[in-house]
Amino acid sequence: MSQRERVTTSLDATVPARIAASLAAVDAELETRYPGDPAGRQPVHTVYVPADSFGPGTTAGWAAVALSTLDRHAPDAESFARLFALEPETGALLRERVLAKLRTEPVEDLRVDFEDGYGLRPDDEEDADAARAARVVAELVARGTAPPFVGIRVKCLERAVRDRAIRTLDIFLSGLLAGGALPGGLILTLPKVSYPEQVTAMVRLCEAFESARGLPPGRLGFELQIETSQAVLGADGRATVARLIDAGGGRVTGLHYGTFDYSAALGISAAQQAPDHPVADHAKAVMQVAAAGRGVRISDGSTNIVPTGDTENVHAAWRDHYRLVRRALARGYYQGWDMHPAHLPSRHAAVFAFYLEGLPRAAERLATYLGGPPG
Repeated sequence: MSQRERVTTSLDATVPARIAASLAAVDAELETRYPGDPAGRQPVHTVYVPADSFGPGTTAGWAAVALSTLDRHAPDAESFARLFALEPETGALLRERVLAKLRTEPVEDLRVDFEDGYGLRPDDEEDADAARAARVVAELVARGTAPPFVGIRVKCLERAVRDRAIRTLDIFLSGLLAGGALPGGLILTLPKVSYPEQVTAMVRLCEAFESARGLPPGRLGFELQIETSQAVLGADGRATVARLIDAGGGRVTGLHYGTFDYSAALGISAAQQAPDHPVADHAKAVMQVAAAGRGVRISDGSTNIVPTGDTENVHAAWRDHYRLVRRALARGYYQGWDMHPAHLPSRHAAVFAFYLEGLPRAAERLATYLGGPPG
């Protein structure tokens, strides 16, 4: 039996307490400002549908287009494997998983769009579309056929469209409550945020609605779309994203990169506006660092290369989308936008492939951490 080592200390017994007191404010700020990663599921994508096109059959319609496109342009395991440069066995497995996904849950997150995809309409028309969207969402939720996450993107809070954004949000939320409780997966999107004060205004709007309808304080959260240069770098030369999150008072749930508005704001020509452009990488890196540990998720933007036309064009678009999704996943952006139903096969194929390929190494690391052999 070895001899116990003699332990010698020099510090006064009060030192730990004094150090703790000196760091109390920091401890409190870390607990409140950096709560850690958010709990629960994150959707792999967000699908934006113009409000005038949204209806009870939207998700089924997207699934039908995706399935028919896959059947026409990659009709079997062999063609699917060649398309994405997969081993035959892996290609067969992934194609079956993509088919199952498209048949059961093709869309994970759906946003009824009242902004760029909808445009400016007469007030009575937008009123009617907002009321109809709320009714349809409430019916889908009641029937259990709604996507796991669903909500709306209103117009921004800049002066020209501010009142319209507030009214549309009010009509939609009021309509949802008329049909029952607010859905658990409800998500609100505020686009074109430039200043923290706009985020604070959205907080005040949420507070006002909660108060008016007797909802618990904090029930309404929202995601921000990073689409302006001011949202990334302020006029004073300081990074802005963290201040946007702070202004949300704990209500900001996500940051979504807006590929085309942000690129255009920086003078990037239309042909070069893409999720993998250097300006996109910079913006998303700033977003990622600002959101780390804050309970706020990051979403990549979209591609406008649509898988339509002949097989050659569809394959080229699918390969590019598959590459972009894999690229985003490798960089820690686990969500993105899909703008067309035919993007769903390449989206789900890329997600399945990424995690399937990473499974052996992840299992090995976990087994090492737990102290046992990989299973």
